Amino acid sequence: MKIGLYFGTFNPIHVGHLIIANHMVEHTDLEQIWMVVTPHNPLKQKSTLLDDYHRLHLVRLAIEDYPKLKASDVEFKLPQPNYTVTTLVHLLEHYPQHEFSLIMGEDNLKSLQKWKNFEYIIQHHDIYVYPRISDESDTTEIHTGIRLHKIAAPIVEISSTFIRENIKAKKNIQPLLPLRVWEYLDHNNFYKK
Repeated sequence: MKIGLYFGTFNPIHVGHLIIANHMVEHTDLEQIWMVVTPHNPLKQKSTLLDDYHRLHLVRLAIEDYPKLKASDVEFKLPQPNYTVTTLVHLLEHYPQHEFSLIMGEDNLKSLQKWKNFEYIIQHHDIYVYPRISDESDTTEIHTGIRLHKIAAPIVEISSTFIRENIKAKKNIQPLLPLRVWEYLDHNNFYKK
């Protein structure tokens, strides 16, 4: 099976994440998208980051109606701090029957060559890129040697930071979140302080 890996802290997951993930699985040759929840790096203090399992639960709530999307906690079991290449090697060892590709925004593509073991990643994995609004010039020179698939997905300018800030400011941002996610956040008073 061809699986797209969509990494993120998902703090919290919002409709923008779902729009991108669903577009990728419905309009490419990817058969399933795994939403890989990135754990809290123990070396970094981040008070706004919800506990790993709350964020994983939010992803599961958000994708209940999307059978081609799957929540993944694979990185929770790996040594921290973790690198994408470590996750990819782990997945290939445990799921040799699958072919894994990376999903990322154009902004992340620009820094891909700085990632740990960048050469291994591009040699063994396709990269599916969705557009982001950017002031930077074209990065065509970076694309050499990458099995790159530029996907004309909708440009979604919603950020988890914006959502957290507006919850704290007591603004109604409910339309930006799947209903079950909004209810869970509201019930637990997450991001309100």
